[in-house]
Amino acid sequence: MNSEEVFRRFDVSRESQARLKLYADLLLKWQAQINLVGADTIPFLWKRHIADSLQLRTYIGTGEKTVVDLGSGAGLPGLVLALAFPEYRVTLIESNGKKAAFLKEAARRSEISVQIIQSRAEHVDSEPFRHADPVIISRAVAPLYRLLGLAAPFLQTGRALFHKGQDAGAELTEAMKSWRIIYIRHPSVIDSRGVILEILEVRHIDEYGPRGS
Repeated sequence: MNSEEVFRRFDVSRESQARLKLYADLLLKWQAQINLVGADTIPFLWKRHIADSLQLRTYIGTGEKTVVDLGSGAGLPGLVLALAFPEYRVTLIESNGKKAAFLKEAARRSEISVQIIQSRAEHVDSEPFRHADPVIISRAVAPLYRLLGLAAPFLQTGRALFHKGQDAGAELTEAMKSWRIIYIRHPSVIDSRGVILEILEVRHIDEYGPRGS
């Protein structure tokens, strides 16, 4: 899948196409200095990373949505979504200084408005996001049980969309030892082995009191 195929599939505007091409070029340039994505995925950048991020549009919806990307890394999926659909209000949370610098440079060069917070997700004040009906997103950051712990403070309202691979079932089983989850499992349109887990509600089991009560 090349760039033109990606643009057609996800109905990307001409202006957004230019931003995504600039992002791809910048990622390849920075990749020579820091490890932004797996080296073996570079030949498949447009499908493996950009298209994989853009598929979240189906579940986020259109309009001025508040989107929070936990552990954004190279901007996948949050920055890619902001570049393609600038009506989104996107916050990128990334603790690694070099990756945060890349996000800032990509946003500056693309002339888009995103909030970039260089911090671990668990140290970010979730209060400003809780009442904004946010969509919390994350890709290749942590096992589901830990990811739910990071996302839960942001989810007084809103929901989450997490990219998961072929081990999604096992991750759900493990997570449900500690969390009660209402979720929808969407098949990935990019990777036949992958899924998008849409988390509609999550509560830690301790919130319900002792088991069996």
